[in-house]
Amino acid sequence: MTRRLFEGVRRGLAGTGVAEADITEVWVPGAFELPAAANGLIRSGRIDAVVCIGCVIRGETFHFELVAGQCATGIQLVAVTTGFPVLFGVVTVDTLEQALARSEPAGGHNVGEEAALGAVEMARLLQGLRPA
Repeated sequence: MTRRLFEGVRRGLAGTGVAEADITEVWVPGAFELPAAANGLIRSGRIDAVVCIGCVIRGETFHFELVAGQCATGIQLVAVTTGFPVLFGVVTVDTLEQALARSEPAGGHNVGEEAALGAVEMARLLQGLRPA
């Protein structure tokens, strides 16, 4: 599932002219850890934007609401406090079928690809707003 989102991110970045050598890939144990990883990447000084991808599928407990909500809040907090584009490409769904529908291969709906396009757009926008 996340592999399909990642392939979408790569397609989106390539489509905007981002070179493969300019892509930094990191993997985390779960969606809850995405904000910390995004913050670490930004602090490294080696990136222009972060695309957070993942998948949280509702289960039988309240765990889904906690993980999905805190993941979204954390990613937003990192973006706002750092001033860097940090895009939310985390699929939060009820079923695997819904997740697959949001991570289709080339030519289909892929949240990762959409987030990558947004990341490049926001990086360009924010760079243009920085004082000379």
